[in-house]
Amino acid sequence: MDKKKPYIAILGAGESGVGTAILAKKQGFEVWVSDFGTIKQIYKQELALHHISFEEGGHTESKIVCADTIVKSPGISDGAPIVLKASAQGVEIISEIEFAGRYTNAFIIGITGSNGKTTTTLWIYHMLQLAGFNVGLAGNVGKSFARQVANQNFDYYVIELSSFQLDGMTSFKCNIALLLNITPDHLDRYNNNFEEYIASKFRITQNQTVDDYFVFSADDETISHHLQKNAGCAKQLQFSTQKQLSVGAWLHDDRIIFKAVNSNFDMIYTKLALDGKHNAANGMAAGIAADVLSISNDKIRESLASFSGVEHRLEPFISVRGVEFINDSKATNVNSTWYALESTRKPTVWIVGGIDKGNDYGELDALVSRKVKAIVCMGVNNQPIVDHFYGKVPQIVETSNMQDAVSHAFQLARKGDCVLLSPACASFDLFDNYEDRGNQFKLSVRDL
Repeated sequence: MDKKKPYIAILGAGESGVGTAILAKKQGFEVWVSDFGTIKQIYKQELALHHISFEEGGHTESKIVCADTIVKSPGISDGAPIVLKASAQGVEIISEIEFAGRYTNAFIIGITGSNGKTTTTLWIYHMLQLAGFNVGLAGNVGKSFARQVANQNFDYYVIELSSFQLDGMTSFKCNIALLLNITPDHLDRYNNNFEEYIASKFRITQNQTVDDYFVFSADDETISHHLQKNAGCAKQLQFSTQKQLSVGAWLHDDRIIFKAVNSNFDMIYTKLALDGKHNAANGMAAGIAADVLSISNDKIRESLASFSGVEHRLEPFISVRGVEFINDSKATNVNSTWYALESTRKPTVWIVGGIDKGNDYGELDALVSRKVKAIVCMGVNNQPIVDHFYGKVPQIVETSNMQDAVSHAFQLARKGDCVLLSPACASFDLFDNYEDRGNQFKLSVRDL
């Protein structure tokens, strides 16, 4: 190891980790990549191409705890033994987003929230592309932020930020920060303490100045309560589906009103590309961000009406013999599933299950009693779901793979019904990720 170079250890060799390794190498670091699991072949080839040393199947402690900086994958808990060991020795431990942010002067639009992050992120990206901006898409969608900073030259980045990514940030700053909502999620990573999770989400506002903008929901009581204690210094802009505001964006009868920094216009609510009040909120948040960037009213209207949506999020798939199948695999928490069930207009067979993150299924009881005719559980441990909903729906079936879940759901459905995959849980018990879960759902439906 060349001690004259700063030494960085990267934990996790997925898109985030490999992107970080490429950027670190370009910036003159000595780089070591370590993955406790198996590294995909495509990433091994990429690391070898850039002459970056790596290991898989475990962590060599001596090569990690001596690093000047550790960048860890957001999927690795702060409580992982190797992370605790390095932290105890005073090693700087940060996220890929924090690291990459140190090597770009681009304008940053960051989006977080318990639900709607991906939709809003892609909607803003669509707006900026339509308006001709030189813009990159990063975070939980697209290529890693670090990879793009290393290889591209974007003037703007639209970045979806999870709480785990926010936790690993110190100096990173959003020029426009969007906080869509806060509902209990990932509490297993926050000591089952909702206040810790709230504080994590609010880290999106850290380091903002009076020249920056903070866009948030006026309808979210958790956000409002926290703002009473810590308002920050950025300029505030709000959106609401429930009340009229003096500035921002809001829903009034059948129209969305925009009155933010540069705009003063309205559009018919039903002209939005995506249905549902939750998508009205996402669209308003995106529109406000576009307005801050002085995108014209006509372009904002056009992009709000032309956006094509997000795969695996309330994605109408196909109908089989009169039964509609809807792919909402991206619903990894109860609140996301609440929106999915609220939007259904047909008797529903609901496929649910996976890794329970401390879910309170009681929030769904009213919707389930009105809309769900049968539940198909799909996971390694279905007991919490069975225990909660036993006696509340006519039928509950347990399965442990997608093919069986889809087959049972189809048998339980009748012409005019819908089968909704909206798991309310993480996917990692049976699938690589929510995309893999959604793709397997679609393949299994096609096989009926």
